[in-house]
Amino acid sequence: MQHTLKFIISLFLVGVQTITSQTSGEIALDTIDYREKYGLRLGIDISKPAQTILDKNYNGFEIMGDYRVYKKYYTAVELGNEQKTTFDDNITSKGSGSYIKIGFDYNSHNNWVGLNNAIHGGLRYGVSSFKQELLSYTIATEAPFFPPDIREDPLVFNGLSAQWVELLVGVKTEIITNVYLSINLQLKRRVSEKQPENFENLYIPGFGKTFEGSNFGSGFGYGISYLIPIYKK
Repeated sequence: MQHTLKFIISLFLVGVQTITSQTSGEIALDTIDYREKYGLRLGIDISKPAQTILDKNYNGFEIMGDYRVYKKYYTAVELGNEQKTTFDDNITSKGSGSYIKIGFDYNSHNNWVGLNNAIHGGLRYGVSSFKQELLSYTIATEAPFFPPDIREDPLVFNGLSAQWVELLVGVKTEIITNVYLSINLQLKRRVSEKQPENFENLYIPGFGKTFEGSNFGSGFGYGISYLIPIYKK
C-alpha cells in the first residue's frame, strides 16, 4: 500500500511540474511583441545638399516621406527645389523650379521579428514647375576661320512645366531605433513638357538632365529619415 501511495504521489508531482513548465513557456512566448510599427516616416535626400556643396553649378534640396497603409504597401511623396546650370555645345542655360512626386512603394523583404527594413520597388508620378534662363549661345556659321559669335544677353522663360512617370528600386535600413538610411535608383520617362521657344529644356527640376531625341532620364537618391510611430498592428 505504501508503494502504491508513493507511486501515485510521484505521478501527481510530475504532472504538476510538466503543466507548470508548459505554462511558463507559454507566458514567455506571449511576452514577445509580434506587432509591427505603422506610422509616418519623414526625411531628406542628403545627396542633394552634398551636391550643392561640391558642385558650384547646382543648388537643391528634397524632403521625402512615406506612410505605411498595409503590411507591405506604403504611400510616398517627395517635394523639392532645384537649380542647375547646364553647359551644352553651343548653349549655356539654367533651369530652376520646384517639383512634387507622388506614388507608392512595395516592400518585398520579409523581416525578422522586431525589424522593419525594406527592399522595395515603387512608382511615382512627377510634376515640375520651373523657368529656364538662356545665359549664352553661339551663332552658327559656315566660315570656321571667323571667331565664334557668342551672344550673352540672358533671356528668361517663365511658366514652363513637365510631367513624368518614374520607376524606382531601393533599400531602407534601420540603423538605430526609428532612424533609417536609404538609397534608391530611378528610371524616368517624360509624359509631357512645355519648352521655351527656340531651344530645349536641358535640365528639368525633379526629372534631371534631358537628352536629345529621348524622353528617358535617370537619377538616384540617398536619404536619412525618422519614423514617427502612430500605432502597432
